[in-house]
Amino acid sequence: MTPATLAYADAAARLASCLEPARIRTGVALGPYTTFRIGGPADLFVEVQNADELATAVSTAREAGISWFVLGLGANILVGDGGFRGLVIRNAASHTQWFDDGRVCSESGTIMRDLIMDAVRRGWSGLEHYVGIPSSLGGAVWQNLHFLSPAPERARTMFLAEVFDSCEILAEDGARRSVDASYVQFGYDDTVFHHRRDVVLTATLKLSAGDPATMRRVMEENLSWRGARHPWLDWFPSAGSIFKKIEGVGAGRLIDQCGLKGYRHGDAQISTIHANIIVNVGRATAADVRAVIATAQERVQDTFGYHLEPEIGFIGEF
Repeated sequence: MTPATLAYADAAARLASCLEPARIRTGVALGPYTTFRIGGPADLFVEVQNADELATAVSTAREAGISWFVLGLGANILVGDGGFRGLVIRNAASHTQWFDDGRVCSESGTIMRDLIMDAVRRGWSGLEHYVGIPSSLGGAVWQNLHFLSPAPERARTMFLAEVFDSCEILAEDGARRSVDASYVQFGYDDTVFHHRRDVVLTATLKLSAGDPATMRRVMEENLSWRGARHPWLDWFPSAGSIFKKIEGVGAGRLIDQCGLKGYRHGDAQISTIHANIIVNVGRATAADVRAVIATAQERVQDTFGYHLEPEIGFIGEF
């Protein structure tokens, strides 16, 4: 056995001692677990059902000395055609507790769509602005989820940080602790979790009382606004915006001005609706997407002198 094989066997045995062995799988294709529908197999794959299992899986990978990755809804990432060498932890932890003062504590695998609908039904406002954005709660904290709102004026960008109270993390040193916004260091598409290998286990948000009818109107207007400007994931799988925002210019506008809307390599295509989104129009590979990204970067650099920096994460082997 190679050292890598021994490490994987060690990790699998450790996981099997605390989780059902049938949940620990090998060679699982990751494409179906991402919004891009692209990606090769993971050497090891496990789906966790609660925060304790998530902490156990991460700790096990650390102790076994193998690479690991926590996979939520699979948005904003591109998984390589070669897959992932190590353990992929599919986070399905979604237990949620509501409090009378508008606080909600939920596990990080909770799907934001479900949390938003629950909040509106209960009459708590603050999350309705993010309807239609594919994300788990952990992913929303990780990237400081944001959207141009409130409707209909689109006067400013709303950030998840505005309703964030605290979160429980599994820190790099293996300790579980509660941290506040000062630790998280929210920025635009950025938090401390981009720079440390901490894992968000649960997050507590603080919402305010609101009128459900008003919140539903905001959601309808936001969905309509997004639908007119973004390709729908059900028909055009994507990872959302590919490149980081260029203040005052707009990455999508630059790509559009280069005449690249509709540009295609294989089954990866720059959307005809939004030039900063690449869609999978069939059986696109990660190599196809990377080729489209390179073309957009080269054309924008040559034409306007701007460097387009990807905002999506690149996971695994390309």
